Amino acid sequence: MNAGEAVRAGAREIYANKFRSALSFAAVSVGVASLLYTMAQTQGMKEALEKNLELMGPGRLTIEKKRNYVSKGLSQGLTYGDAQALRRELPDLYMVAPVSSNWLRLVHGKTSISGVKVDGSIPEFRRRDWVFKLRGRFINDWDVAQRSRVAVMVEPAGWFKKPFWAKFWDQEDPYEGFAKRRDLLGQQVRLEDAVFTVVGVLSPPPRDLDPRWESWNTPNAIVPLTAFQQHLSMGGGGPDSVDEIRVDTGDVKTLASRRRQIEAILKRRHRGEEDFEVKDDREEIENKMEEMRKYVKAGLALGVVALLAGGIGIMNVTLATIFARVREIGVRRAIGASRADILAQFLFEAAMLGAAGGVAGVGLGLGGVRWLSGLGGSRDIAQITWLQCAAGIGLASLVSAAFAFIPAYRASRLDPVEALKAE
Repeated sequence: MNAGEAVRAGAREIYANKFRSALSFAAVSVGVASLLYTMAQTQGMKEALEKNLELMGPGRLTIEKKRNYVSKGLSQGLTYGDAQALRRELPDLYMVAPVSSNWLRLVHGKTSISGVKVDGSIPEFRRRDWVFKLRGRFINDWDVAQRSRVAVMVEPAGWFKKPFWAKFWDQEDPYEGFAKRRDLLGQQVRLEDAVFTVVGVLSPPPRDLDPRWESWNTPNAIVPLTAFQQHLSMGGGGPDSVDEIRVDTGDVKTLASRRRQIEAILKRRHRGEEDFEVKDDREEIENKMEEMRKYVKAGLALGVVALLAGGIGIMNVTLATIFARVREIGVRRAIGASRADILAQFLFEAAMLGAAGGVAGVGLGLGGVRWLSGLGGSRDIAQITWLQCAAGIGLASLVSAAFAFIPAYRASRLDPVEALKAE
């Protein structure tokens, strides 16, 4: 029997037992769909991690206040002076950007909005995580030196493709509605009791296309750090206090050595008090990604189990088919079919059944990825490629044929005379 005849015989058998065949490849299809989804999610996570690391810089560190630390009264805490000392003593650092944040009241005309997130920083703030389009200008060194009351407003991000759940749960906040309907460039706004002139407007990418890991933490306004400390700090910490200092060494190879130097400088400035923490942002992201990989592995295990279950089902179907066709096998052997012909016939049938399940699984996988992307998961789920689809179908066929090998081998070893006597 040649390959063409084996395929035609397998197709006839599958068509003749449609219900049984459908039940057999159902588990295979679920397994292939699960594997395709897992591959898409793994690839999406990898791409998201690469984009985040590229944006955040190769040697990114964040210096924060240590939580629940009880001061001995020797240190002033984390300050803008610390950032200036790091820039002065380690001039080769690519970025040293102190940041302070507060949620304030914004007033424009007759509109008053509470809970507007305002960040105070310096021009180096834009060296990393910069995904914005800028109209007007950003804050500059002159603004920081003169404590200028200027502000850069951030427009609402919006959606490129709004997921269906956003229609029910993503309610428009007051600032979003306010900023969406006004062009604030060149106008004056009041933040608490201080009037600021808007010198720039930033437009972030849509939420579902934003590559930043912490895009949710985007401020609504950015002002010079010195003006923030003078007018907007609301008494939190000392007059020179900052919430964090973002550092980029510029090279991942220098990360460990620069971290030790930074810790030594700050410990000296804080008079021995270790009231600060130096965190490796890359480690933070990779740790979170590792947690997500656990869920991916669970999906992979589910796909493998489903494929194995499908293979076992196809083995049972092959056994049942052989028992029902013993006399046919005897006739074929009597008219000259070899053992290899019988083996090939049943292996081809099983492989075709697995391929049918693989095609159905590809359809399920593509539909699932498209549906989940529509839910707003496009940042974490990559598109399935044709090569992955082909690999899924091929794997389903291979697993099905492997599980059918033992029954097919037993069929090929049947004695023709005994087979012809079968009822």
